[in-house]
Amino acid sequence: MQITGMLSGSKLLRYVGYPTAEVLGPEASTDDIKALIDKHGEVFVKPLFRGGVGKKGKAGLIGRAKDVETALKEKERLYFVEHRHGNAVAKAEGVTFEGAVPAEHEVYFAITDSTKFRAPTVTITHHGGVDIEELAKDQIAEIPFDPLTGLKAFVIANALTDLGAPDEIISPLVQNLPKLWDLFHNYGMTTLELNPIRMMPNAKGRLVPVACDFKCGFDQDDPNWKRLGLPAHLFASDTSDFEQEVNQLRTYQGQSDVFVINDKGTILAPTFGGGANALVTELLGDDAIISSDFGGNPPYAKMKEIARISFKYYLEQTNVLFIIGGKANNTDIYETFRAMADGLREHFNTHGPTPLYVVIGRGGPNLIRGMGVMRDTLDALGLPYRIFGHDSAMSEVVNYAQAINRWMMEGGKEKVAARLGITG
Repeated sequence: MQITGMLSGSKLLRYVGYPTAEVLGPEASTDDIKALIDKHGEVFVKPLFRGGVGKKGKAGLIGRAKDVETALKEKERLYFVEHRHGNAVAKAEGVTFEGAVPAEHEVYFAITDSTKFRAPTVTITHHGGVDIEELAKDQIAEIPFDPLTGLKAFVIANALTDLGAPDEIISPLVQNLPKLWDLFHNYGMTTLELNPIRMMPNAKGRLVPVACDFKCGFDQDDPNWKRLGLPAHLFASDTSDFEQEVNQLRTYQGQSDVFVINDKGTILAPTFGGGANALVTELLGDDAIISSDFGGNPPYAKMKEIARISFKYYLEQTNVLFIIGGKANNTDIYETFRAMADGLREHFNTHGPTPLYVVIGRGGPNLIRGMGVMRDTLDALGLPYRIFGHDSAMSEVVNYAQAINRWMMEGGKEKVAARLGITG
């Protein structure tokens, strides 16, 4: 869940009274654009992407205009432009117009939840406006701080002084940057980045730190982000219908992280636990349809709905339904298995039987009851299955699922179909 750009960023920054560049959205009229140019002398025209897409400047996807005619030409060029960054490809859905902010100094600032320091961490440099990776280490300060006390002014002051920042930019930054901790901390963010912050002189000649680009990410499992009232489409990227349906089930209890790896795959693997997900995804490769983590003790209703959605989209092409996870600490195996068994039974009742082989590997609380309900359901449906307990090596269980997948492709699927009475 990411937001980039000043159209949404300026609205979020206003929650804490942080100065921002003036920005207009794609609906701006010609008169609005002209008024913005008259006020600031120049506008930047930027494509509007859903989700987080970087490196737009290097790709030549930022236009500049000092008159309305040029601004409209740039709007036409960028309105539906495609942008490739790494393996990600995104298509713009409009543009924004941002008033130019004159400045001699540019600053980079970010707050993140650092796994290195196990604490919220500030990254700051007065050499902003570039990729942070391009700077030498002695040009950047990275300072962890105590979340109980929050981001204090002295943290900013000490960091900038140690970096040798110009004196005239230190005081305005010290007064304004701590405001960003309130935004980060109170609304469920995992990262917040401003680059650049341009130090613009006000009418009295005093520098003001103006945010000119914005990026943030949210923890979807922290409900505090919902207090911002952000529209759901801001977080939608080019995901499949399946991914979007599952993502809508996010609640504070239980993960519902899912990504389609190969929509032509033949092993449907609902996985429980991040470690299990990493191992299973790597070993299954292109055979896997999805990469998923449904751990965190999801309640029955949520897990049943996840099963319903998964089966609706992918059960027909599936050779192996592979339910796999490590030995859980607090996930109720009975509840999750009961939900998936009920989801499978209802799918068969609604859509008819599907020839597949079920492989299960799991450990944790109420394991025997959970395996019992799965066994009873699979026996009733007439499906072949193999169940592994917590004492089985996960890699060997994955190898077994792959072997069954090969067997199904080499004629096993027809044998299972005949067993289920499926003809044609």
